[in-house]
Amino acid sequence: MTLLDTFITGREKLLNQVLGVDPFTSLNPDKPSKKGVSKGSALSAEIKRSINKFKSAAMDSNGELVDYPGLSLNPVYLSYRELVSRLHDFDYSVLSSGEDRLAFWINLYNTLVIDAVIQEGVKTSVTESRLGILSFFQKAAYFINGQRFSLTDIEHGVIRGNHGFPYFPGPHFPSSDPRYNAVIRPIDPRIHFALNCASNSCPPIGVYTPEQLGTQLDLAARNFIQGDLLVDKDRKTVSVSSIFRWYQVDFGGKGGIVDFLLNHIVEPGIQGWLKENRTAIQLNYHPYNWGLNQLN
Repeated sequence: MTLLDTFITGREKLLNQVLGVDPFTSLNPDKPSKKGVSKGSALSAEIKRSINKFKSAAMDSNGELVDYPGLSLNPVYLSYRELVSRLHDFDYSVLSSGEDRLAFWINLYNTLVIDAVIQEGVKTSVTESRLGILSFFQKAAYFINGQRFSLTDIEHGVIRGNHGFPYFPGPHFPSSDPRYNAVIRPIDPRIHFALNCASNSCPPIGVYTPEQLGTQLDLAARNFIQGDLLVDKDRKTVSVSSIFRWYQVDFGGKGGIVDFLLNHIVEPGIQGWLKENRTAIQLNYHPYNWGLNQLN
């Protein structure tokens, strides 16, 4: 094990100790009998169908708000709880294409968030625990193929190409970690508009399929930016989500953020103005609303 691997491994252990996380526990029920194990990519497809059922049973039409109390009592959620027990034996390496893998992990992240809100009894915000955001995202986890994957692991280790948590130095997984094999590269910054963390400022919950993934990610980014972007031409300011500030490295810095906006803005007038003033504009970032995306 290299010095870097030793540092990253020690950092995870320390973080778990500080947050009170037991690395031997997870939210998916105990391993099922062999007859309940999903083979191949079937489980990935079943999780995708679960999101569709969640949307029909307990979400608004846009996928922005969730009726968590109602969903917790719905048979579709109870079926999902049985389904994720099969993750214990699920070999994610059977998902051979990049699209298969990315769609699986995005869908799983979004359903794990919903599951964690219900199982942890979140009332007002995923930040409401004593240690805030880190606690929720580190505690919420599933065992997959014998390895524990928290929300933090899935987002920063797997989906973001092992870039690591924005305010922690170094990569997320050490190269000696078995979970390192799940890392998806290169990073696609559009994923930030597909992941929902149960908060009011998050992108809506979608259902992602390998066959349509590129189109779906484009649409997710375009719709989010269209509903979030604020432009002041007189002051030459552009206000965007704090997502761009936290993950600016994924977009390639300020210039990369502007390029990303240019590629996803749908209004020609704003797109043309931004292109003409790209070097002069100032980027501002909206405060993030961490209130629970509860459907009243």
